[in-house]
Amino acid sequence: MRILVCIKQVWEPESLFDLQGTELRPRPPLRRKVGSYDELALEEALRLKDRLPRTNLTVLSVGPPPVVDVLRRALGMGADRAVHILAPDQPPPRPATLAAWIAAWAQGQNFDLILTGVMSEDAMQGAVGPMLAAHLGWPPVTSVVSLKVDGHALAVEREMEGGRRQRLALPLPALLTVQSGPNQPRYPTLSNLLRAKKTTPLTVDAAGLAAPPDREKVVALTPPEKRRAGLVLEGSAAQKAERLLAMLRERALL
Repeated sequence: MRILVCIKQVWEPESLFDLQGTELRPRPPLRRKVGSYDELALEEALRLKDRLPRTNLTVLSVGPPPVVDVLRRALGMGADRAVHILAPDQPPPRPATLAAWIAAWAQGQNFDLILTGVMSEDAMQGAVGPMLAAHLGWPPVTSVVSLKVDGHALAVEREMEGGRRQRLALPLPALLTVQSGPNQPRYPTLSNLLRAKKTTPLTVDAAGLAAPPDREKVVALTPPEKRRAGLVLEGSAAQKAERLLAMLRERALL
């Protein structure tokens, strides 16, 4: 079985950013990591590989040269091969462009299954997976929380609104976007990390891949509007308590 997992390198949540026109520029120190949802997709693929030892697992990421770091981490977790589609990070490629680039490389690679995270952790967009499936002509299933392979078919369970679950059966090849579930991503092993350091990912220049014309652009970025202001109570502890009690009574909260 041949599996492709698409992962994205994102900034650590603690990173600070400055708003510059239509771009967010991170401030030093700069730290990057694998997107949380993509890491869950990788863990699902690794669990399939554990159950099906003849599985070949490829990880792919799009972005500038530092993306190699997350690809090597994926190799350290147990992936067999890494592919880097080299592209600038500014301006960020739009979902339609990312899907087209990945599809242009993946076509003809004879993958049976493609996994992605349900959405990107930074932009909170979940469009690349379904768009990629459309390019390939594969059936997509989103928000998957569990999956099993039975011959040339998949049995999956997906999360729906209101806490409901939906069970589906679909043929291979297929594309799934993985939602958070009970599985926790594993840590890379020392032996795999040493192997990954000696491994050079296959690099594909995005300039040589077909992409659609831009269908959208970022017009402006603005900070959230301040809708309410806090009130700091002054005085002694007793005075603050009296004032707070009066305010709660005024609002019929007591």
